[in-house]
Amino acid sequence: MTLLKILVLAAIQGAAELLPVSSSAHVIVAAKLMGLDPTSPEMTLLLVMLHTGTMFAVIIFFWNSWKKGFFASREVLWVSTKLALAATFLTGTIGLFLKYLIEKLMLKGVPHAEIELIFGNLALISASLAVVGVLIIFAGMKSRRLPGQDAVLGVKEACGIGAVQGICLPFRGFSRSGATISAGLIMGISKMKAEEFSFALAVVLTPPVIVREVLRLLKAQHSAALDVTGIAGLFYPSLLGMVLSFASGLLALRWLSNWLERGRWHFFGVYCLCASAIVFFLHSAVLK
Repeated sequence: MTLLKILVLAAIQGAAELLPVSSSAHVIVAAKLMGLDPTSPEMTLLLVMLHTGTMFAVIIFFWNSWKKGFFASREVLWVSTKLALAATFLTGTIGLFLKYLIEKLMLKGVPHAEIELIFGNLALISASLAVVGVLIIFAGMKSRRLPGQDAVLGVKEACGIGAVQGICLPFRGFSRSGATISAGLIMGISKMKAEEFSFALAVVLTPPVIVREVLRLLKAQHSAALDVTGIAGLFYPSLLGMVLSFASGLLALRWLSNWLERGRWHFFGVYCLCASAIVFFLHSAVLK
């Protein structure tokens, strides 16, 4: 993989990851247009490491507000931790269940079936973009109609957001941030609280996903037989991409927060619907 391709994918990932438009869908389409295989262990690890770069951008961007909201006191920290753990438990349970169903039913009969094999399916990506686009538009309209005070982020709301996040995991195109923030808005949670909690869950979720993809790559490459230089060569593109996605991710976060607070959330849903149509066209006419 050339430096230019890494730069392009990192820029796309960083710009789209923190917007509710599914960075994975954008990166996968870009990878296919550049002749890369988005289902290969090298590409899935690169995608996860690009997520890691934007995860660090999230930590820096939200750190001050998290200190006030989640780390204000020992009691608040304990409550916030319980909410994050409850949501993550639902995410993992639902995500693993869907992974099992997909590998046993959708990929039945495929040798060494792994859920990553569906990541490059443009028809599925198009459908996922359409679904999340409708969800975002509905949440944007719903949030503008909610009267009175915002709902409190409790265990029920956290579990609801975590469940939605679990549904997103197997499907590239079903924007994690778009779906989870929309779920929070539909339940009446304030825009800022829904955004902060959504990205806090992303920080919790990213490390175990990284470990899974690293192990998958090492297994695929039989790295026990590689020397130090060979192993370093496997991870160099991903590490470089992580740094580049961090820089572009900071810029995207400022845009997201601005549009969310100004009541423009539904515009992201319109974008997802347009992106769905474009991806379907590429699937039908270009990238068969």
